[in-house]
Amino acid sequence: MADLSKLKRSRLGPPPTAEEASLNLSAPETIPPGLPEPNKNPSTKPSSDPLTHIASRIDGRSLRRTNRVIPLALRVTPEFDNRLRTIAARDRILLAEVLERALAAYEERTAP
Repeated sequence: MADLSKLKRSRLGPPPTAEEASLNLSAPETIPPGLPEPNKNPSTKPSSDPLTHIASRIDGRSLRRTNRVIPLALRVTPEFDNRLRTIAARDRILLAEVLERALAAYEERTAP
């Protein structure tokens, strides 16, 4: 049989008795003042369709979503990289947006 005498003993001591323990587990849950009660506003009813519920959520990632999912790896000169990054930083846009605008300008200029 296993020798359990070598197991570490708890350094916390014995648990408090039921009379000494906090009553927070038996207390009713309350909503802090100022917060709306759940399901009181009909516009915030949870949807029965989970996809609709997920699509309606807005978080930081969805605010930054650009729908750019295709990776594009290019080999460019250091001068081109510097110019591209300088324009992106100056206009506070993504590198991909600089390239998209450049392509649109090129197509406008060379369109028949």
